[in-house]
Amino acid sequence: MFDLDLWQEIFNTIRTNKLRTFLTGFSVAWGIFMLIILLSAGNGLKNGVISSFAGRATNTVEVWGRRISIPHQGLPMGRRVRLDNKDFEMVNTRVPNAGNVGADLWKGGVVTFRSEFTSCQMRGVYPGLQQIDDIDVQPGGRFINAVDMRERRKVALINDRLKTALFKTENPIGQYVKILGAMFQVVGIYELNNSWGNDNTVYVPFSTAQQLFNRGYGVNSVSFTVDGLNTREDNERFNAALRKNFAELHRFNPDDLRAVGIHNQMENYLQTMSIFNGISLFLWIIGIGTLTAGVVGVSNIMLITVRERTKEFGIRKALGAPPASILRLILLESMLITGLFGYVGMVLGIGVSELVNMALEAAGSGGGESMNILKNPTVDINIALLATLVLMVAGVVAGYFPARKAIRITAVEAMRAE
Repeated sequence: MFDLDLWQEIFNTIRTNKLRTFLTGFSVAWGIFMLIILLSAGNGLKNGVISSFAGRATNTVEVWGRRISIPHQGLPMGRRVRLDNKDFEMVNTRVPNAGNVGADLWKGGVVTFRSEFTSCQMRGVYPGLQQIDDIDVQPGGRFINAVDMRERRKVALINDRLKTALFKTENPIGQYVKILGAMFQVVGIYELNNSWGNDNTVYVPFSTAQQLFNRGYGVNSVSFTVDGLNTREDNERFNAALRKNFAELHRFNPDDLRAVGIHNQMENYLQTMSIFNGISLFLWIIGIGTLTAGVVGVSNIMLITVRERTKEFGIRKALGAPPASILRLILLESMLITGLFGYVGMVLGIGVSELVNMALEAAGSGGGESMNILKNPTVDINIALLATLVLMVAGVVAGYFPARKAIRITAVEAMRAE
C-alpha cells in the first residue's frame, strides 16, 4: 500500500541534505556510467578487430611457397618451394574436411578500356574463392563459375573503383577490357572490401590466367576452408600435418617452418578472441569495482544518516512506531538514491556510447577510410538494465545494515545519544 507520509518524509530528508545526497548519488551514477563506458569501449574494440576477419571465412587456410632453411636429403638450403597443380590436388584428396579448395595466381599489370587505363593486380582464382573471401557481387553480375574454368573463358570481375576509373558512368557489364595484352569481358562488379586484397584487383578464371600468363603451370598459393578446428591445439596439429603433406611433395624437412607459409585464419581468430575475452573480464572487474565503491558510499552515508537521526528514531519508538517502519524508511531512501542515480548513470552511459557510435559511422560514410580499430562501441541494453537492477538490489543491501543498527537502538538509548 502506498504511504504518502512515508515518501514525503523521505523527500524531506533528501531536500534537507542536498549536498550529501548529491555526492552519494553521484558516486553511484559515476560507477554505472563508467561500467557502461568501459564495456562499450571493450565491445567497440572487439567488434573492430572481428570486422577485420569479416572479409574472409574464419576457417580459411592459405599456403604459399617460400625458401627452405634446413638441408634435407642432400638438397641445399635456400631452394625455392614452388607450388603447382599437384599441391591443389593433394589438398583435395589428402586434407580431411577441406572444402572450397582453390588456387591463386597473381600478376601485376595494366587494365585498359578504350583510352582509359590504370594499374591493376590480376588475380586468377577458383569459383570457391567467393565463399572463402566472402565476396559480394553487385546485382546484374556474377562471379567466376565452373564453366569459365573448364572452357578457359576470358572473363573478369572489377570493383567500383576500377569501374569509375575506366568506365566513368557507363555500365561495364558485357564490355571488354585489356589486361596484360589480352581482352577480357567484364561479367561482374564486386564490392570492395578494404580488409583483403588490393584496391585494383581484377578477378579472372584461374585456368585462363595460368594458361595465358604462367605457361599452364604453377600457382602462387593454395587456399581452402576446413571444418572441425575448434581449439588452438586442433589447429596446431592440423598445421603440422599439412606442412608434412607439403614436405612430402616438395622434399623438405617437415620441421622446416620457413619452407612454406601457412596462414590459418581460425588459429588467429581463436587467439584474438582469447585475448579479448581476457580484456572483457578485466573491464568487468574494473567496472564492478567502481560500482562497488559507489554502493559502499551509499552504505557509509546511510550509517551517517542513522547516527544523525538517532534521537528521531528513539522518539519514534517511544511513540510506538514499530521497528519495521524505521527499517522500511531507511531501505526505501537507500533504494531511491541508488535507483534514481543509477538510472541517470545508465542513460548517460548509453547516450555517450551511442553518440560515439554515430560519430564513427558518420566518419566512415563521409568518404574517408573507416576506423576498423573501433566499431559499434555500444553495450547491450539488457546488460545495462541488469546492471541497474543489480545496483538497486545492492542499494537495498547497503541500506539494510544501517537500518538494522537503527532498529536495535532502544528508545532510552536513542534519546540520550549525542
